[in-house]
Amino acid sequence: MLIEMPRHTEIFGSVKIHELQRVLKLDSGGFENPRAKDISFGEIKAVLEHLAIIIPIKDEKIHLLDGVLRAIPFDCTVIVVSNSERDAHDIYRMEKDVITNIHNLTQQEILSIHQKDPELGFAFYEAGYDCLLDRDGLVRDGKSEGMITGMLLAKSLGKDFIGFADADNYVPGSVREYVIDYAAGFCMSESPYSMVRLHWRYKPKVVEDRLYFKKWGRVSETTNKYLNLLLSTCTGFETGVVITGNAGEHALTTKLADIMSYSTGYSVEPYHFVYLFDEFGLKAEKIAYSDALTAGIEIFQIETLNPHLHEEKGEEHIKNMLLGSLCTVYHSELCNDYVRSKVLEELGDILDAWERPPENIMMPPIGVIDASKFTKLLKSNSETFVMHEQGSIEDEAKEEEYLKGESFQAV
Repeated sequence: MLIEMPRHTEIFGSVKIHELQRVLKLDSGGFENPRAKDISFGEIKAVLEHLAIIIPIKDEKIHLLDGVLRAIPFDCTVIVVSNSERDAHDIYRMEKDVITNIHNLTQQEILSIHQKDPELGFAFYEAGYDCLLDRDGLVRDGKSEGMITGMLLAKSLGKDFIGFADADNYVPGSVREYVIDYAAGFCMSESPYSMVRLHWRYKPKVVEDRLYFKKWGRVSETTNKYLNLLLSTCTGFETGVVITGNAGEHALTTKLADIMSYSTGYSVEPYHFVYLFDEFGLKAEKIAYSDALTAGIEIFQIETLNPHLHEEKGEEHIKNMLLGSLCTVYHSELCNDYVRSKVLEELGDILDAWERPPENIMMPPIGVIDASKFTKLLKSNSETFVMHEQGSIEDEAKEEEYLKGESFQAV
């Protein structure tokens, strides 16, 4: 892969945020270029072998999941954490059928579990991490809770890198690029504590029966604006370096995943920045992780070659995303009165004039959890946990049916 070298890096305490880097060519020739980084296929493959891709999913179209699964490079482990319906239409059963069929064809390592499995809640309770459980002892609804589940499963497999892919992507080829972009970012990193966040080149919309290739999403543009404002007021120098505040497609090293705190709801991705600014920025009063402080934390922002075409969730979804994102800025330890006043102005149509932005629920780092014990409990007791190992076929009859074209078809 040929990728631009970062032209500028913003340093805030121990956090390095690299300016946007564009993918110049997905398959490069190995020639030296002073303005670009040429990363060989061998280097990328070495990362992919230690990378797990987590797919949080809730009631998405089965065809979309099928395409996403097929696009993820074989060398990666895939972990599907579903919060889909299991009552009237057992969508999770359909998801499992798709996963089994793809595994039997490809023999790729794929794990899956349902977020509401009682034994998953019990495993978290036994691990001493009950902050994401509801009153019934089940894992709460929420993407962040599913992401944490996937990260622990990845840790138990000894993975060094963890990435995420949304299940509502209409273009499977773009998913493949995302994973390769993650690997390229890790190849460039000089720190074991690093994160790769993707900026879609275009986000197409249908406008008057035509595709309009929009550059920015409404929420993303606003979230980036206030994350940059937070950073600017702390340093005294205006910046626009943050452009991936709401990057659902992101990846991080397992070492960084272990020391991060996580926010629930739609605030999970922007809170990555806020947490790192608060804990490792210039004004951090107490450093809990000295190794990360010494090594530094690197954030890469990569612009994809492929556009991102996904399901539209509606106006209410947009408002909830905006509220969740800006609440993280408002409640940051670094936020001053000026930034708070600007956030309140931005949220004027969502909040009442007297209302204070709600605080998001925070979940502590997962580094304290024994991931092997966690997964062992699931293997022993869970009804929904399935682990398809690389190079194995669990159901030969289903495989034969699939190859004959007689298997279940997603609708």
